[in-house]
Formats: sequence, C-alpha cells, structure tokens
Amino acid sequence: MDYFPLFIKLQHKPCLVVGGGQVARRKVLSLLESGACLTVEAPVLCDELQALVDSHRLSWFAEPFQEQEPLDSYFLVVAATDDASVNRDIAERCNYLGVHCNVASEADEGDTLLPAIIERSPLTIAVHSSAQSPTVTRYLKRQLEAFVPPQMGALARWAEGWREPVKQRLGDLLSRRRLWDKLLSGVASAQVMAGHEASADAIMEQHLEEAAAGRLSGEVFLVGAGPGDPELLTLKALRLIQQADIVLYDRLVSEAIMELLPADCERLYVGKRQSEHSVPQTEINQLLVDYARQGRNVLRLKGGDPFIFGRGGEEIELLASAGISFQVVPGITAANGCACYAGIPLTHRDYAQSVRFITGHLQSDKVNLDWPELARPNQTLVFYMGLSGLGEICAALIANRRAPETPAALIEKGTTPQQRVLVADLESLPQLAQTEAMSAPTLLIIGEVVQLQKQLAWY
Repeated sequence: MDYFPLFIKLQHKPCLVVGGGQVARRKVLSLLESGACLTVEAPVLCDELQALVDSHRLSWFAEPFQEQEPLDSYFLVVAATDDASVNRDIAERCNYLGVHCNVASEADEGDTLLPAIIERSPLTIAVHSSAQSPTVTRYLKRQLEAFVPPQMGALARWAEGWREPVKQRLGDLLSRRRLWDKLLSGVASAQVMAGHEASADAIMEQHLEEAAAGRLSGEVFLVGAGPGDPELLTLKALRLIQQADIVLYDRLVSEAIMELLPADCERLYVGKRQSEHSVPQTEINQLLVDYARQGRNVLRLKGGDPFIFGRGGEEIELLASAGISFQVVPGITAANGCACYAGIPLTHRDYAQSVRFITGHLQSDKVNLDWPELARPNQTLVFYMGLSGLGEICAALIANRRAPETPAALIEKGTTPQQRVLVADLESLPQLAQTEAMSAPTLLIIGEVVQLQKQLAWY
C-alpha cells in the first residue's frame, strides 16, 4: 500500500490551489465541499473559478507562482498548473517545508492524493489507485455511484438514531451485531430508503424484542438470477446476494453468479430436472422457514424470474403464513434475456403484435395446451423447458394450421459464453435439434420474428 487512506477534517484550514484552469476547478470544487478556507493563485481564471471569486467563496492571488514563495502558512497545497516544471517546483518546496501537497498531473510527486469521492452524507466513499490509473478510478467511481443508493445517507442517520437505544437494551455485543446485520440487509433498510421511517421503527422495535428474548429470526431473499450473464443481475439482487448466510439454488443459476456469493455462505443445491427432483418443492418451502427461524439470511436464488415458471409464489405463501420476513427481487426472465442475446425481437410491428410465455414441461409425456389459439398468426410463442417436447410442440402447431415453414429457434445456454442458437422452421427444427445434439437449458421461440435473427444477432 503506497498511500494510507486517511480522512482529514479541512474545515476552516487554509489551503492553496495553484492554477486557474479546468483541472484546478475540479480540485477547488472538491475542497470547497470539505469547508476548506481556499485561495487560488493564477494570473487568469476560468469562468467557473471567476464566478466563485465573485461570490466570495474563495480568495484569488492574480499572479504566477514564485519559486521562493512562502507556503508554510497553508495546510495543503495543490499544484494544478499546465506547466509540469512549475508543479514539480511546488511539490519540492512543500516537501522541504513539511506541507502536504497534491500534484494534479503527476500525483506521485506530492505526498497527498485527492481521491474520487462518492458523497452520501454522512457517508463518504473515497477511491484512488495510488496515482497509477485515474481512468480506472473514474470508472470504479461510476460503478459505486450506481451501486450505492442515494438514500444510503438517510439509512446511516436512522441507524445512528437507534444506536444508543439498541446498546441500552442489548448488552451483548454479538447480539447487537447480529441485530444490525439483519436490519441493514433486510426490510427495515428498504423502508428507510423508501422514506417510510415509521415502518422501519416498528420493525426495529419488533426485532429488538425478539433479540432480547433470544429468538431473532432471519429473513428470506427470493432473488431472480436472470438467464445466466451475471451483468444482467439487478443492483438490488447483487446487494442481497452478497449478504446471504445460506443459499438454496437451482440448476439454472450460472457458476458466474454463484461466484458472487460471500466466501462463508453455505450452499445448498435444490435443483430440479424433468422427472428428477433432488429436493421436493414442499421440502424447499419448509427449509426456507427453518433456516430463517435459525436467525440466518436465507437466499433463495432462482434462474430467470422467480414468478415466471419459478414457483416463487408457492414459496412465499408459506413464508407469509409462518410470519417470516421476506423480499422478492425480480430477474430478467429467459424469454427476454435469451431472445435479446440471440438477436430475436419478441415483438415487431411487421411480424408479431403479441407474445406468449408457455411452459413446455411435459405431464405424462403430453403437452396439454390450447393449440388452436397458439397456432394463430402474428404472435410470438416462447416455450420454457420445451426441448423434450419439441417434436410434439411443432407437430401440434402444424396440425392446427400454423404453417410448417414458420421460423423457429432453439437457444441453448442463452446469455452465457456457451450460448448456441439453432434456427430452422417448425417442420425441420426437431430433427435438426437431434443432429446438433442440443441440450438443456434451452428456450424455444416460434414466430415470424425469428427470421430477423441472422440480421440482428450481436452476441
């Protein structure tokens, strides 16, 4: 670690920025936010700095930097001119005088870095790369700004208001930590950030009583993992994934998403295949309740979206009846994700005015559907889990007067690096799928929009 990260109170401390251009402007704005007593030294100022001088927010010396100029009256000096030799002279002078110095163009010449800042008052997040890569620092700052909700400051203030009452009612440090972990990762924090602090206070009171009685329950996060690409996760899904104590996951959750789990998170596979259920659904439902009652944050991670052929509704019904707190986070369902990555628009003004999501899962080797309705033109059909019944699906549509030459596509392992797309028509697709040895998970898309795939494919 080349630089030790340290937050310093600059309020009312004298600081100097040498330079009057855009680089100096960025430094000035950052320092003014900290309450520094700021002076700018430069013969000419850019318009934004001149406006700050005119509004009396900073002082201005309208002259170039002099080599022997005294700098020891300042707590921090920023060298931000467009002349590297002048900046170097300032740094050397500050080093001799023992004054903190930041050099804008060559940060390693000074002893101080001004980091990229994400402000969520009273929280402040600072990022730097030891002066090695400002580009990466800016990129990471943008990522963090998107990931850290603007309302996080309100959550920090709410938590501070409860800190002393919690300490008084829970004498054990471990119990307090467990309580705060539950509150900050759960429904209470969501209520605060939504502006419903009264609801959050009620939740806090309930959890405090439970914690004092030694029966603090955990929460369940029912999270849609999307079709495979981890970058398709929502920000909320990623946040909850990283707070899990135990995860119950199915076979459609990609390995790349599983790698986002905390290292100490316990993993329990409860996946299902056709006619092969490793854990019955009723047992999965009960496990969610049991683990939550042990005080654990339980992540139920499902491929796609938990409410689209995911049986998520069944799982939260039992949680609700058992009085277990839960959150549901939608995921990008396979129809959207796989079709997009394959270059197939599900609707198109010229080809399809509606789209139907259908389960192709066989019951007793039969697909019992309203075939005359599904065979109508100008609609896109998306079959989930349709590989095993592919031949029957295509034959039934043809028998109900959907044209044999209707375009159809199979997408295998959509949105992942292993994605394969097979395009044919209703008549030829079943045989072609056997020839190409297509394997689950696959998505079947039928309709005129499929003919656009070759033109629009990008992934």
